[in-house]
Amino acid sequence: MRLAQKPNEETKPCLNRTRIVDSAVQTLLAWKLWIVAGWFATILLCEHTLPMRRARHKRLLRRILRNLSLFGLNGIVSPLLVLYTAFVAESFSLGWRSEGWQTGLLPLVCDLVLIDVFIYWWHRANHAIPFLWRFHEVHHLDTELDSTTGVRFHLGEVVLSALVRSIFVVLLDIPLVSVLIAEIALLLASLLQHANLRLPSVWERRLGYLFVTPQWHEFHHRARRQDTDSNYGNLLSLWDRLFASTNPQRTPASVGIGVERKSDLPLLALLLAPFYRKRSALPFRRKDRNTNP
Repeated sequence: MRLAQKPNEETKPCLNRTRIVDSAVQTLLAWKLWIVAGWFATILLCEHTLPMRRARHKRLLRRILRNLSLFGLNGIVSPLLVLYTAFVAESFSLGWRSEGWQTGLLPLVCDLVLIDVFIYWWHRANHAIPFLWRFHEVHHLDTELDSTTGVRFHLGEVVLSALVRSIFVVLLDIPLVSVLIAEIALLLASLLQHANLRLPSVWERRLGYLFVTPQWHEFHHRARRQDTDSNYGNLLSLWDRLFASTNPQRTPASVGIGVERKSDLPLLALLLAPFYRKRSALPFRRKDRNTNP
């Protein structure tokens, strides 16, 4: 009978690091729901206390339920998909990173920056490539802007994003822990930047130099195409400044929120919209009363 071989001194650090990573992954998965729910509740409270805009949608409750239904659908499918693609991506890791760059604060910060700049270009591609815009337009058709807009995405966009991001993760050998932390950070940032929340002007100005704020992102949702095609940043506003996609912020608020000359759609129509070239052929497309000029 063969006895289990004890790990030698050289393999002990690797085993300890693996245990730490596994523990971190399990902790993130266990706490993700509570972190997001707590942050969402905080943002909703702040929106009620310090709103930036007065809600004008005549069917506000129906709109919120529509946004949360899309979030719920994605919440069922996307965790499985995102986790699966992340695990698969890690299993195909090119392994060019040294052990010292698998864990630690500095590698994590570098990974978050790399993922954020990737998301910037992916977001920009969603506006530039017609096929991708079909799915991303569902996010922009919302004629109000609040934290529920930050979770309103078509499932097709979530799937495409996860698949493309997995290739990026493989090429850069990004650890699973970094991917999971980035997923949580991007979701929390999305809830904040879409919030109908007026930050104190000092905070808005100082935070806006580096981070995406609600006022900064609001221009990205103005119902004019040249505004929609700007301010693509997710966590950092730095990329817009660096890659010349900053909005001059001259469009009046009277332009409204949404997609130029288009109205929002009911839930079923939103789910089917990317698969129809002509809106006139789209079923379940009862016209929303809140229509942009």
